[in-house]
Amino acid sequence: MTTSSTTAHYSLLVIDDEPDLRTLYELTLLREGYEVETAGSVEQALDLLKHRTYSAVITDMRLPDGSGLDVLAKIEEGARREKAIVITAYGSAENAVEALKAGAYDYLTKPVDLRQFRSAVASALGRTPQSAPTVVPGNLPGAAPRAAKADPVRSVESPVKADPVPAALRRLQGTSSAMQQVRSLIEKVARSMAPALVQGESGTGKELVARAIHDVSARAAAPFIAVNCGAIPEHLLEAEFFGYRKGAFTGANEDREGFFQAAAGGTLFLDEIGDLPLAMQSKLLRVIQERSVRPVGAVIESPINVRIVSATHRDLADEVAGGRFRQDLYYRLNVIQIRVPPLRERIEDLAPICEALFERIAREAGQWPPSALSSEAFDDLTRYSFPGNVRELENLLQRAVALSPGAVIARDDLGLATELVVESDAAAVDARLAEVRTAALPPEAALPDNLQTYLDAVERDILGRALERHRNNRTAAGASLGLSLRQMRYRMARLGVQVAGADQD
Repeated sequence: MTTSSTTAHYSLLVIDDEPDLRTLYELTLLREGYEVETAGSVEQALDLLKHRTYSAVITDMRLPDGSGLDVLAKIEEGARREKAIVITAYGSAENAVEALKAGAYDYLTKPVDLRQFRSAVASALGRTPQSAPTVVPGNLPGAAPRAAKADPVRSVESPVKADPVPAALRRLQGTSSAMQQVRSLIEKVARSMAPALVQGESGTGKELVARAIHDVSARAAAPFIAVNCGAIPEHLLEAEFFGYRKGAFTGANEDREGFFQAAAGGTLFLDEIGDLPLAMQSKLLRVIQERSVRPVGAVIESPINVRIVSATHRDLADEVAGGRFRQDLYYRLNVIQIRVPPLRERIEDLAPICEALFERIAREAGQWPPSALSSEAFDDLTRYSFPGNVRELENLLQRAVALSPGAVIARDDLGLATELVVESDAAAVDARLAEVRTAALPPEAALPDNLQTYLDAVERDILGRALERHRNNRTAAGASLGLSLRQMRYRMARLGVQVAGADQD
């Protein structure tokens, strides 16, 4: 059946073997002004696809002569432009994830909510409202104002892009194969609604990758909300994420929107998702499955249209195995994984990264032309392991520019003479550790009266020297000793190691 509208700018193909549902979807789309064609089987759909190109394809997963995945395979195989929306049975999480991995733009579950249906189609066609209001969640009544470094909402943007290459994608410096793969994945991920999980060490630029996904997607004109999951007190999580209604609790004097509402039509970036407590993980899973939120104190749920990108420095598979992260949530979030390589694995990108950082430092300081590295200084950097990755490199260059008397950064300006560690030289690293252990208690020294006190003193000294060497950056200092940031914090607290500025990780 073919129906057209003189005002239609988009053509849609609807595939479903149930005539009643097919008619319902068709009428709903016709009211939106689309041109609609329908098919009742895979064979009919493929025949229609042979003769014309559509703006989007909406297909049921189960069909009498195959499945919606067969239609997706043909679209992918022919590198066609149609975006596909797959309709799956209620509770079929595996089918939904499989469809997204196969290239579907989005999925819906039966019974289909027609509001979500219209919203998903509009999003696939790039018709997400461009003027949606941006809501910035504020501090909860009665809560202390957030410090700048711990503010979980780091950015709310509604950019209007005129540049064909988004700024966030251009900022992913480097031509190494690892970074080319990251860019390729970003462009593929941006074409769909599939949840993406960005993994990488601290300082590698995971938020930059998330911003690039947003900027090259059809959601670029809508808000990008970045949330640090580890910076929100546990008792405020639900209210901050989902919002609340006036009178929901003491101090709730007005309605307040949450992160999901603020990201309407855009992207919600959940940084350090592994830090969420299990109770909140369960609530987040329900929101993802139902695509609706219920603010604290509200009676009914409201539908949402948000693309979720998560990030973590943890190995979530290990967290699942240890019972610290829900397996079903991991399954939902890890549809497409993007690994951001540490700087030591793409050292060939060091030159363009340094050039871009020097230009940024010069612009911010209002001093031009930008600084540059001497050949000896650059050689030192290529032999450094960069436990803090690009963030550490940026801090190091900023310090060098501030201390250097000229425009050329010399080797001494970097302060790396005693810090160089060649990561690939495992034997040298092992020998260095052996020297530390041996130096702890020379053979001729008298045995200590209290072994624990003696060992604490040795450990306290090592931690202090590591912090001093890495300019009080706990992440970098801990990494140089084989410790995670959490282990470093615990040991510093236990041993009473307090260094000025040590909270700047």
